[in-house]
Amino acid sequence: MRARYGVPLGISAAMAAGLGYAMGIEARSFRLRRVTVPVLPPGMRPLRVLQVSDIHMVSGQRKKQRWLQALAGLRPDFVVNTGDNLSDPEGVPEVLDALGPLLQFPGAYVFGSNDYYGPKLRNPARYLLEKAQGRHGLNGNAPAVGVVHNPWEELRDGFDAAGWLNLTNTRGALKIDGYEIGLTGLDDPHIKRDRYARVAGGPDPAADFSLGIVHAPYLRTLDSFTADGYRLILAGHTHGGQLCIPFYGALVTNCDLDTKRVKGLSAHEAGGHASYLHVSAGCGTNRYTPVRFACPPEATLLTLTARDA
Repeated sequence: MRARYGVPLGISAAMAAGLGYAMGIEARSFRLRRVTVPVLPPGMRPLRVLQVSDIHMVSGQRKKQRWLQALAGLRPDFVVNTGDNLSDPEGVPEVLDALGPLLQFPGAYVFGSNDYYGPKLRNPARYLLEKAQGRHGLNGNAPAVGVVHNPWEELRDGFDAAGWLNLTNTRGALKIDGYEIGLTGLDDPHIKRDRYARVAGGPDPAADFSLGIVHAPYLRTLDSFTADGYRLILAGHTHGGQLCIPFYGALVTNCDLDTKRVKGLSAHEAGGHASYLHVSAGCGTNRYTPVRFACPPEATLLTLTARDA
């Protein structure tokens, strides 16, 4: 009797414990990733860039809000928000409150699909199926129907009122300690809102340094930024794989980026040029899958330093 029922019960208990850890502990174990990237022109002083991404705010997530507010203590030179701030149509005030201290710093943002549309309940196995079939987002899938429309305009107005740059398929620039930092952004490729032709042409020659910003790191956008000569691209979207296998890594990226580059700093080559790519694993989850395993929530402080002459 014991042999017959002991193994299944043990497996069930282990699965329950793993789910409890993934939902109750790791999904709330916020971390700060620190990365140094040698991309600035020789002689330029280092710049500290705080990247926040994939907040997926749901009303009542107080610990996440307090953690985001505390990031202002890092005193970055500027902030980059790479989208998917919402997972609740009622979450805009709490996003703006959580980011309030950071809105006092220069910043810029792009939106992701979950800023525009509320999430839907999905079987997580569909991500594996779509990966096998080469289908991601609206790239090969039918357009979403019956989705909730989030009040993204209120979020945009709050960011704009604080002076953050809206980089929706456009360019902008920040003045940081006498330097001009060029920023080129795209709307979310995951739902085919990116329009690279509007911003093509490479970095602004008048800027001291320029970088590209996009929510979802689809290869077509990475190729365009890199071929145009941007030395650094910031993205989010992947959640770092969200449910990873220890000592192996991510199974999916939810786009056509390979799993080896699902989070952190890596290289990208296109058109005879090379760029650094930093993908944030983000600090939230879809409200219907509030779990993380072997992939804790994060923000990243990037220290940009001068490259070799």
